[in-house]
Amino acid sequence: MGHAGFRRTMRGVGLGLSALLFVTAAIDHADARSRKRSSHHAAKVSRYNPPAASIVVDANIGKVLEETNADSQRYPASLTKVMTLYLLFESLEGGQIKLTTPLPVSEHAAAQAPSKLALKPGETITVENAIRAIVTKSANDVAVVVAEALGGSEADFGKMMTRKARLLGMTRTTYVNASGLPNDGQITTARDQATLGRAIQERFPKYYKYFQTRSFAYRGHAIRNHNKLLGRLEGVDGIKTGYTHDSGFNLLTSVHRDGRYLVAAVFGGRTGNSRDAHMRDLITKYIRFASKERAAPKSDAVAQMKTEPAKQEPTPMHTASAPVPIPVVAPAQLQPETTMKGSTEPIKPNAVKTVKVKAGNMPALSAGLDSGGKMLPPGKPVNVTVVTTKTETPPPPARPGLLGTLPVNVPKVPAAALEAQNSVPEAAKRTGDYLIQVGAFDDEIEARNRLQTARSKAGEALDQADPFTEKVAKGDKTLYRARFAGFDRKQAEAACKSLRRGEIPCMLLKN
Repeated sequence: MGHAGFRRTMRGVGLGLSALLFVTAAIDHADARSRKRSSHHAAKVSRYNPPAASIVVDANIGKVLEETNADSQRYPASLTKVMTLYLLFESLEGGQIKLTTPLPVSEHAAAQAPSKLALKPGETITVENAIRAIVTKSANDVAVVVAEALGGSEADFGKMMTRKARLLGMTRTTYVNASGLPNDGQITTARDQATLGRAIQERFPKYYKYFQTRSFAYRGHAIRNHNKLLGRLEGVDGIKTGYTHDSGFNLLTSVHRDGRYLVAAVFGGRTGNSRDAHMRDLITKYIRFASKERAAPKSDAVAQMKTEPAKQEPTPMHTASAPVPIPVVAPAQLQPETTMKGSTEPIKPNAVKTVKVKAGNMPALSAGLDSGGKMLPPGKPVNVTVVTTKTETPPPPARPGLLGTLPVNVPKVPAAALEAQNSVPEAAKRTGDYLIQVGAFDDEIEARNRLQTARSKAGEALDQADPFTEKVAKGDKTLYRARFAGFDRKQAEAACKSLRRGEIPCMLLKN
């Protein structure tokens, strides 16, 4: 090789080495940036420490297997949408809406922050698509669409959600919006969310199955469920994830495995993966201690979840702006309920007066209201009842919140409507010599909803019966009896038999 060839060869080697050094330096630089980003992310995660809480419940018997800060107040984030869906399922079951009903999208709904479906004002979305979008994508715009459809406004729907929480025994939960987007007044606890997790699937087994949706196709796009334990951990069948910066990563989970049934809640995960890992560890550890047999009725099992806290933080989260005060529940109030409310309250005949009116003229009747308490259009005549008030010896105290006494819905009833019911003129007496009673309650709305629940449980046995409530003074306390009239003895006995099969207490008396 001549000198010229040697020089060309060396120049080629030099250029190659230069290129190699440049590429190596670039890779090193990129790797350094990647390490820097990873280090920054790790440092950020290490500084992020949202308040934690957890609970694991053996839902077959209502026994708490593990709890850490289970009664300390936390922000629910998107776990809020479980209650949004609870009220939507009630409206479906009550017949106010159907899965195919189109729900309108307002400007307020469309303006919600992500996660969302990016709906436009003036569009509609069917009830079924709304359910799937909330379950999978946790769509905030869709949650507000539901709230406005059922409650008239999101603020009023928040009040409906809070009232329902109280009826379920969720004494430390307050809702102010339907999505779970940050709000200082929206608070809950791990125990309350476990109560809701049990209630929604035991109350609505038909609709609860939507929580098992792995993916959802909408307008040509596949949307996967945020709950990554679905299909990856044996027995997990739902139900909801949640995250905001102040809440951390939350998860409410239900597990059915080999006859065992757990409901668990985890709050305050630093990442989604750490939250999922914590939940997986809790389920794996405690599933073997769960009972394979249901040892108590559903109503009693939910009551038994209210036990004295095992590990409680000394200071709860600051919630000065919460619109509804959250009382501290004394241990004596958290004991299992052994009888259904109203089931032992004696029945004595009272004089009964009825009148025929149009449903649209009588907003106090559940049959004349939609799920938000608004009047439905006038329809066929319905029976309205006025009864006399009696004074009797107060019965032993009963506590609300049992799953077996949950109403179908809790409409917002105007005070004027209640007064109208008490001013109905006398009309013809009811036909039939027998009445039945299905419960007695502190609140008239609860009594009315028990009537609706009883109708849904008994089917044809109550189709021709006349529902009414009876106000009774007992010492310094007022109760509202939920009753049906218009039976002969055989019909009344058959109705009670149907109701008891549906875990509704029923007592019979002669009118």
